[in-house]
Amino acid sequence: MSVVTKCIGVAKKVKHRFDAQIKARTPVYVSPVRRIERVKTDERVVAMTFDDGPCRMLPNPRGEHGKGLTMELVDILEKYGAKGTFDVVGSTAANYPDEAGKEGSASWGGKKYDHYPDIGHDAEGGAEVCREEIDRILSGGHEITSHTYAHVLYGPKNVVYGSRKYLGDLEKAVSDLEKLHTLMKERHGYTIRLSRPPHYVDKIAPGLTSYDALALMGYQYMGASFDGAGWLPLSTYEAEVEATWRPLEKALSEDPDSLKGQIIFQKDGFNMARRTPIADGLEKQLELLSDAGYKVVTVSELMERSPFADLGPGDDAFKAARKLLGKRCCPAYRDNTVRPEAVMTVGELCETVFGWEAAKKRVERITQKAGPWPCGLSVDHPYGAAVQLAMEMGCLERTPRFDPAAPLTAEILTAFLHPIFGRTPEIPSKLNRGEVLKTLAQIL
Repeated sequence: MSVVTKCIGVAKKVKHRFDAQIKARTPVYVSPVRRIERVKTDERVVAMTFDDGPCRMLPNPRGEHGKGLTMELVDILEKYGAKGTFDVVGSTAANYPDEAGKEGSASWGGKKYDHYPDIGHDAEGGAEVCREEIDRILSGGHEITSHTYAHVLYGPKNVVYGSRKYLGDLEKAVSDLEKLHTLMKERHGYTIRLSRPPHYVDKIAPGLTSYDALALMGYQYMGASFDGAGWLPLSTYEAEVEATWRPLEKALSEDPDSLKGQIIFQKDGFNMARRTPIADGLEKQLELLSDAGYKVVTVSELMERSPFADLGPGDDAFKAARKLLGKRCCPAYRDNTVRPEAVMTVGELCETVFGWEAAKKRVERITQKAGPWPCGLSVDHPYGAAVQLAMEMGCLERTPRFDPAAPLTAEILTAFLHPIFGRTPEIPSKLNRGEVLKTLAQIL
């Protein structure tokens, strides 16, 4: 392993630890957009995602029958009856002027921007030019998700990509997402519903993140819980191929059920050494999963079977929470947990019912640099817009000093529901989140 590779690996580990510490200290709020990393299920089902394609270029160091990488991956998946989720870009051809960084470094494909499949070869990848590849993915029943059109960072990521240009503006981020969405809709008749931000950079501007952009698009945030590897350069190609399947083999040997509901991250393109170990590693991965009794499905099918991280089909509040999703309510937190035993707060109730409608109002108020909401909550409070909507609809008493963290009471719930539905169902004696969600599902 090269010194550069070691440095990248160390930098990423430090960043992951830093992110984990930040995450542990950051409150989790109910949200219309949920980060889907894995779901709770008793079935041996798993999803595979492939970022940065489609790619016309041949697998490296070997190509077969002149077949491009994406086409080869699709063929391998179908050999095992597997369905993949291809997290595509539109085109990186406009990401110039630029120059390549040091091979094996994070800037190997460009110092200022990303270029797929490689700098100087932008015309060989992306949905804009790879129409045949997109059609092949869709005809095989696989899924397309959005990795944004131009794969430009939403905001800065100084630890690894300190010299990278970034958007830093919500309107630009949404415009970029819309460009790929429109391409897929108008040319292929396909509607994208999931997106993964470039390099998982979420912050866009003060008070605004990728979750706001995805809410305006009506998308969910597609994460991942298991690294299929292959993206980091190792000493040899053979070592890189082994790195794609060895951790999977280890996980399954230690606990055959450990991959249930997980989303595996892969790359439909070159790694930092300009090699494609996934071309030789994917079949071994699929063999291991098949031998363990797993079915590989799209992320959307995985979510259809079980949408939440902590609530599965056998759990008490599952049907209610799932029904609410279909009614455009927001029964889960941003981390995709429902936490049915937790106490429901008044702010959470407002966001559960009005979250999607409130998302646009929240963004408008922040971008207009307006002051606090009349309810007293700060302009960027996650529940501010939903609480204000509830007050305007007569669901809550208007007050300039509202406490969204106050526990929900039977009196508040009764008063909240009647203006919306014209009637009030039987109020449960225990107002935890699970019971309140069941009450909402009953009345909807």
